[in-house]
Amino acid sequence: MNIPAQDAEKTAEYVEQGWWGDLTVADYVAKNAREIPDRIAYVADGSRLTWRSYDEQIDRLATALTALLPRGARFGVLLPDSGEFHVALCAAERSGTVAVGMGARSGRDEIRHLMSRSEAPVLVMREKHRERAALDYVADLAEDGWNVDTLVIVAPSGLVRMYRFVDGVTTTEDVPHAPIEETRARAAGPNELAMLNSTSGTTGRPKLVTQFANRMIAFSKMAFDAADFTPDDVMLGAVPGPFGFGLWTAHYASAMLGMKTVLMEKFTVEEMIRLIGEEDVTILACVSTQFKMMLDAPVLEGASLGTLRAMFTGGEAVPYERALQFEERVGAKVLQFYGSNESGAISNTSLRDTAEQRLRTAGRVIEVMNMRLYDQDGKDITETGGPGRPGVVGPTICLGYYGDPAANEELFHDGRLMMPDLVTVDADGYLRVVGRTSDLIIRGGKNISAVEVEELVEQHPGVLMASAVPVPDDVFGERIGVAVTVHGTALTVAELTQYLSGRGISKHLYPERVVVLDELPRAAGGKVAKGVVREIMAAQTRTDVDLRGVLAV
Repeated sequence: MNIPAQDAEKTAEYVEQGWWGDLTVADYVAKNAREIPDRIAYVADGSRLTWRSYDEQIDRLATALTALLPRGARFGVLLPDSGEFHVALCAAERSGTVAVGMGARSGRDEIRHLMSRSEAPVLVMREKHRERAALDYVADLAEDGWNVDTLVIVAPSGLVRMYRFVDGVTTTEDVPHAPIEETRARAAGPNELAMLNSTSGTTGRPKLVTQFANRMIAFSKMAFDAADFTPDDVMLGAVPGPFGFGLWTAHYASAMLGMKTVLMEKFTVEEMIRLIGEEDVTILACVSTQFKMMLDAPVLEGASLGTLRAMFTGGEAVPYERALQFEERVGAKVLQFYGSNESGAISNTSLRDTAEQRLRTAGRVIEVMNMRLYDQDGKDITETGGPGRPGVVGPTICLGYYGDPAANEELFHDGRLMMPDLVTVDADGYLRVVGRTSDLIIRGGKNISAVEVEELVEQHPGVLMASAVPVPDDVFGERIGVAVTVHGTALTVAELTQYLSGRGISKHLYPERVVVLDELPRAAGGKVAKGVVREIMAAQTRTDVDLRGVLAV
């Protein structure tokens, strides 16, 4: 695979600087199990997992994975943000295998794509997921062309059972276990691939981002400094674990400090507010959409949030007025990172920044990330302060996309991982995002590829061409708008939703506004003029709009 890797010199440099170490998350859990065995590691959906039980569950699943898979093999993880999810990630490290983390809300098509792309023959699930039997998901995969040979069933209490699938016959078996000594002898180190998670990237189908422990450990250390973390802090992670923001907050940081972390298997703003009060949460991690919903929730008025001292947010633009309102009403400081699943942290705000710096910028550029700015021709324009496209190399960047050399060619330039944004950097080193260089829609903190949406919509038999763009929204930041040309009658959001649902497409890719045009506007050279499409889309107030014969484009 054409995946750039840190060279030995860089590795030694990051170790010497203290960013990287020699422990994985599974190692930190084992350390906590020895030193604070009865302290709570996770609170999830009413269950509580101690560090001792966490470590024991990791061993049980890790020895099973060792018996089932060779070192370096991949296995799928389709679980809600729960103790079992974090056990599975650590079991991958301890067994030298690679966990493929899939979002709990992933649709049938995305699950098939990620399982087949990673060549994962084993799937780890609960007996039921989102009201469907795990066996039904395996049947879907087989029907769609990817055969799982083993389904491992887990529960909050640990391993349950295993299903085998051979020549169309399903058998129920006890889970096998390799000796613990054999398992630990092949454990992954902190610089080895231990997880793949999906990202929409900026073009086409979801990519698999390569994750290794030290990159997120470095990210967590940056957060510790920004918010003065201690082991007595209590984290609430409202962002699901398979994604970058959810990983450093609920998986890495919690294990490194041995602190209690509260998980949400299914997000509701009322439940988040209740948990903050009941569990004495001190650090909240959520995207901007979630804290805006929190401010609008009637239950906030009577809530007890006095323990909350900081909120980390990110993944989308942080609105100044709403962030200021949060600080004034809740009494907690709003902090953020600028970065991505691929890059990790590039800039961040801290408790030591002024309100203007915290709320009107994306923070000070992190020196070790060695960020440079590039113009549209790839020329280094760092000295101008931008606007330019950021390129970084540092201890938090990933090793590229798994098995995708073409995508890696786009991801890296001049030896640096490139971001899809346009940013400026002021004389004090504070970064502001001022635009984008790619077709990206950021809805509720989730990156959505406009190209992927277009490809899916254009498969509808009534659609000739489609152009997907972001539509401004007060709650989600952006929603998905699609301008289309059609064969006959006007297409509606409801019809598109029904079509995409029938194909097993994940809900986050469904268009939320459809505008039908006689033809899509064109720029010089014949390409679709996305800027004009955005203007047309933003001017509409209805979900379904037919502008044929009305609007000249």
